[in-house]
Amino acid sequence: MATTGFWPVKGKLKDVIEYARNPDKTTDPKYLDDDLYKVVRYAGSDEKTDKAMYVDAINCPKKRAYEQMMATKRRFGKMGGNVAYHGFQSFKTGEVTPEEAHAIGMETARRMWGDEYEIVVTTHLNTNNLHNHMVVNSVSFKTGRKFENHISDHYRLREISDAVCLEHGKSVMKDAPFYGGEKGAYWIHKNGGLTHRDILKRDIESVLQYSRKPEDFQRRLKALGYEFVRGDDKYQHLSVKAPDWKRPIRLSSLGYTKEVINARFDKHWENQYFYLEMNRNPAYKPKRLPLLEYEKHLEFEIIHSCDTAVVLVDVVFYILLQFILSIKDRNAKEERCQPLSPSIRMEVAKMNQIQKEYTLLAENHIHSAQELFSFADNITSQIKAMEAQRQQYRNLLRRPKPPEVEADLKKKCRDLSEKIKPLRDKLRTAKSIVERYPKLQQLLETEHQMEKDALIKQRERGYTR
Repeated sequence: MATTGFWPVKGKLKDVIEYARNPDKTTDPKYLDDDLYKVVRYAGSDEKTDKAMYVDAINCPKKRAYEQMMATKRRFGKMGGNVAYHGFQSFKTGEVTPEEAHAIGMETARRMWGDEYEIVVTTHLNTNNLHNHMVVNSVSFKTGRKFENHISDHYRLREISDAVCLEHGKSVMKDAPFYGGEKGAYWIHKNGGLTHRDILKRDIESVLQYSRKPEDFQRRLKALGYEFVRGDDKYQHLSVKAPDWKRPIRLSSLGYTKEVINARFDKHWENQYFYLEMNRNPAYKPKRLPLLEYEKHLEFEIIHSCDTAVVLVDVVFYILLQFILSIKDRNAKEERCQPLSPSIRMEVAKMNQIQKEYTLLAENHIHSAQELFSFADNITSQIKAMEAQRQQYRNLLRRPKPPEVEADLKKKCRDLSEKIKPLRDKLRTAKSIVERYPKLQQLLETEHQMEKDALIKQRERGYTR
């Protein structure tokens, strides 16, 4: 059984090809030692190495696929617009071996696009679900026409995939979802992040294991920061969202249909010890409210720091970093001090990035947005000056020089490149902060309000007692 989909690529063709044939994903780790890994990354011509990598191409040499695809575009003058199409074919866990998955992917791509387009097909082994990536040139090497990407093409890919799966003795799933609607999720996962759907699915699993009726399920999900948008009390078409999400997510789209949830409830009713387990794991109620604690300690209130000219950017990142560390703390579950907002819990996957961003702010004493902009401008100026100097040395190298002079110029170029590299890294980090901190501040404002509401409820409960 396989799900399929594809979407247009508007960025750099080389990036999507390199991702698709990344040896980290296409080589089964159990076949690797350090020496073999180096050989695989070099992508040599050894037949066994190629077989282990599960990388192939159709209508072009796999090691020069990018160059040939670009040559086709230049030949027909079709350099703009969509540079390629990125196809995806994912298999049910345990149903196919890497060899079978790759063979099915190759045949599917050949029947779908093989008559007119250059294609790179890879099989990724880095998840429980083996899956194929197909990078298809947007320009036909035969006619020069661009692939038009009609909805009928998506159905045709599904039909071809199902037919090939059946020929290989594999099952097919009727009305399986198209992956093309999740192209945003693909790039988020590529960078190690989580989507709203990921965090919701994880939270649903965490509450389902201690619920045996709809009321339990909904109460526990609300305690994790979700609100119910529509649906009857039997959750037939139940949709939920977090306070800062733009759109709700229907539970059935994640695979949690009424029948699936009821089956989980029935299983729990059959367990004679379930009631004890459920009581040992009640719905989440915070014992501590970490954001309010941090704000009090720092004498800084997120919700009153909206002016981008004076907002303490470093404090925003510091507080968020403390949140993430509190989640990862082994005692956090017992202390019940996790963030109430699902969106902040999503940031856990980005801890390394946040730590790097905060370190840049702290080491360079950057507090305000204006200081951050000035820092980025200064780094940019340094890079441009060094690049200009390096270009001068390279221009001198174009003319014949004595060996010792040539060696000196090359060394100067290398030295400048070594100095430019960390500056570029700092600039990337600074730009990331500029792009991300308004959103992160908004997330903390949402968390601030949720903690205040929780504090009011705590006081009300204490008053009624």
